[in-house]
Amino acid sequence: MEKVFVRDILAALDDLTGGRCVSGPEDYASGKNPFVVTKSSGIPGKAVTEMPGLVCGDPDMEVHKIAVMMTLTESAIELAAATGVNVIITHHPVADGANSGGVLLRTYLNLYHIAVFEVHEAFHGLHPGIPWLHGHKPIYSNICYGGIQGNIIHVGEVLPEIHTIGDIVHRLDALMDLETEDYILQAVRKYRKCSAVQETSMVARGKIILGSEDSKVKKLIHIFPHTGVLPEHIRSIVKEYPDVDTILASISRVYEGNPLLDVARELKLNFVCGNSHAMEIYENGVPLAAALRDHLPEVEVLIFREKIESIPLANVGTQGIRDYGDKISREYLHRKGN
Repeated sequence: MEKVFVRDILAALDDLTGGRCVSGPEDYASGKNPFVVTKSSGIPGKAVTEMPGLVCGDPDMEVHKIAVMMTLTESAIELAAATGVNVIITHHPVADGANSGGVLLRTYLNLYHIAVFEVHEAFHGLHPGIPWLHGHKPIYSNICYGGIQGNIIHVGEVLPEIHTIGDIVHRLDALMDLETEDYILQAVRKYRKCSAVQETSMVARGKIILGSEDSKVKKLIHIFPHTGVLPEHIRSIVKEYPDVDTILASISRVYEGNPLLDVARELKLNFVCGNSHAMEIYENGVPLAAALRDHLPEVEVLIFREKIESIPLANVGTQGIRDYGDKISREYLHRKGN
């Protein structure tokens, strides 16, 4: 079987993204690659520059297994090292310390001989999969609406099988296999003897906020609230597409008090929340993994899926761990008023 090297992964990613990856320092420094983006909230020292391509690793290292995931964490690095994975491809950008357990990326990754790639903005807009999963076909798409990099907005016409906003929610429940997710959650609650355990895919599932299950839908605006979409963006799109009847928010969502809900009420639009970020591993991760498998069939490709549970402190771990936490807190960590 032909060997595959880290440089072959970069070539495959560059190919499947249509040449959007960074190939060298000249790409990064020149400003010519629009997908090399520095993002900052203005918090001192917290800016991160996205660099689609190889972030850390030896281009000449032979590849054994590839893992595709959303966001790099120390748990993922440990899982990779323990299971023979030596290439991790993350959707989201990677930063020293933040994505490597508080230590330097090179120190941690080189310890286990792991190479890391990121793609994020370079992968956006390449496929209509997220709209399809949500039951519509885009007739207009913009990945930089209002001049805001990453502010993706679609206007879509629903698929023939979608008639109501309830159909959208039920479609997502089925495609994301939330029946199995609920079964697993109930088993965890039973095993832990704690009904208060929560899990992201269940508590942040599809939900109708404005409208009812029977509300008709033909044309919708598909937004991603965390990317910077503003009420004036909605008003502008409705002027162009006055027959829009629904706003669909996915990846992130809105809650009462958000001005996007106010503009939906003002314009008499339904408002539906679709998949949350917890499901993007299916939406963007699985297509990316499938493309890599097709480019490099010699290498096994795995999905690293993150699952986050919420457990009350009184129920976490064993009694021994809870006693340990109490002891350390009491003897070493100062309390208010002490």
